[in-house]
Amino acid sequence: MKFVKSIIACGLAACALGSAFAQEAAIRKNLAERLPNLPKIDEISKTPMNGLFEIRVNDSDIFYTDAEGNFLIQGNLLDTKSKRNLTEERTEKLNAVAFDSLPLKDAFTIVRGNGKRKMAVFEDPNCGYCKRFERDMQKVNDVTVYMFLYPILSPDSTDKAKSIWCAKDKGKTWQDVMVRDMAVTKAACETTAIDRNLDFGRKHKITGTPTIFFADGSRVPGAINTQQIEKFLTDAK
Repeated sequence: MKFVKSIIACGLAACALGSAFAQEAAIRKNLAERLPNLPKIDEISKTPMNGLFEIRVNDSDIFYTDAEGNFLIQGNLLDTKSKRNLTEERTEKLNAVAFDSLPLKDAFTIVRGNGKRKMAVFEDPNCGYCKRFERDMQKVNDVTVYMFLYPILSPDSTDKAKSIWCAKDKGKTWQDVMVRDMAVTKAACETTAIDRNLDFGRKHKITGTPTIFFADGSRVPGAINTQQIEKFLTDAK
């Protein structure tokens, strides 16, 4: 009897696997035929909602569909019981960047206190939210900040970023601009590091500033206050 049950169980598992493959094949076929401009599908997976499938394209862009690809949904999937934004959580996971993989040679550092805690920030010198963030950062101690110049707002942002990168004391110049509202003194040097930062940002979908990375891989888009910064630094240990 146990042997028969095992055969039946294996048969059911095989059927379920076959059904999953068939559903994925149907989704890929139908969407490719009906929506030829849809980017190539990287992955299809089930969601916690019955009959709803996640479609991942462009590495981390999320859509949803039914088992036959008859409908396509773009938006957030919310779990009302746990009050979680499942789409946002999934996107953050897909866009996570291991801290050790950041191109730290293309950043300059600002060290406060013992510098034991670590974080990295991509910022534009003309970004108002970045200036607010930098002022809050003045209250955070015992941290090493890897500052990536990421000029995406205007041509003037690029000019300022290049002058900051070429300054004799990059950290002081950055603080003068962002915290003390001082003008940037023009300076010239080799600035391909900024180009590499922009390439890195495009690859990893850094679309706004500030974008913050913590040592545990956590990624935070947008300015956060001192208390939030301290929490992320503590959680990242």
